[in-house]
Amino acid sequence: MKFLDLAKVYIRSGGGGSGAVSFRREKYIEYGGPDGGNGGRGGDVVVEVVDGLNTLIDFRYQQHFFAKNGQPGMGKQRSGKDGDAIVLRVPVGTEVLDEDQDTVLADMTEMGQRFVIAKGGNGGFGNLHFKSSTNQAPRRANPGMEGVERTIWLRLKLIADVGLLGLPNAGKSTFLSVTSAARPKIADYPFTTLHPNLGVVAVDGAEFVIADIPGLIEGASEGRGLGDRFLGHVERCHALLHIVDGTSPDPAADYATIQGELQAYGGDLADKPQILVLNKVDALDDDAKSDAKAALEAASGGAVMEMSGVAKQGTTEVLRALRSIITGGPLKDGETEEDGAWRP
Repeated sequence: MKFLDLAKVYIRSGGGGSGAVSFRREKYIEYGGPDGGNGGRGGDVVVEVVDGLNTLIDFRYQQHFFAKNGQPGMGKQRSGKDGDAIVLRVPVGTEVLDEDQDTVLADMTEMGQRFVIAKGGNGGFGNLHFKSSTNQAPRRANPGMEGVERTIWLRLKLIADVGLLGLPNAGKSTFLSVTSAARPKIADYPFTTLHPNLGVVAVDGAEFVIADIPGLIEGASEGRGLGDRFLGHVERCHALLHIVDGTSPDPAADYATIQGELQAYGGDLADKPQILVLNKVDALDDDAKSDAKAALEAASGGAVMEMSGVAKQGTTEVLRALRSIITGGPLKDGETEEDGAWRP
């Protein structure tokens, strides 16, 4: 299934039915009078979170969604039928944006959540509604209100506990593949990962979700490479795992590049808890490893962990450090995951 995380959708709610102008005329009935019914209400356009979806691919093949109009009123005090609503079914984590792609109309983060994005028009009153002691035979009725027509954007932000950051070929997909059942594409050329991948990892009896996004390069915030469009998938993460290639000529510069792109992206992404890892240490001798680690520590001002995804060295320690951030600290003796507030 093709991954699609951004879709443009055209919607229109149903218009209300018009009211009826009608009078009661029956044989052997001495007094008639107005009996025109009201028009039916137009259908709403609703966004609903459903289970079983993890992409917006359905909106690639259908972009127009129109709700039904309400039926007009009729004589004998019969009101028109309300128009049927139309439901846009989206995966959990979808944001509904206005046409400017900046204004957030709704953030769909819970299963079963519903949001009315466009209300249907009210039906018009029939002439029976206007009957009074001074106007016993009104000959007027209201037309129904028109529906709302607008353009919206649907943007999917994956919900994960940890997000992976790093330059292309830093080893993010390899780390995800050796720590989870996910099987992302892995190759020896940049931009192997073209769309986000999710994996469920387990350590010490706890499970959490890791999101791997395509690698960033310098100038990603200006649209270079794949740009920073995929950074939205790690906005909801509790922690970030920043992986730096230990075989790079300048690991400190690689670290600074990613941090600069996070700052340029904005929001609180750069302020999230981060764990910095020097990867591919199995390909370095002791001196090169010490130099690279010291340079990273000087650039970041914090601790740097060592890991080799291919050789599976240090991956368990990295997972434990991530788990400690997510759960708010290591478990105490005799404590289980059910005792804490966090759930995978």
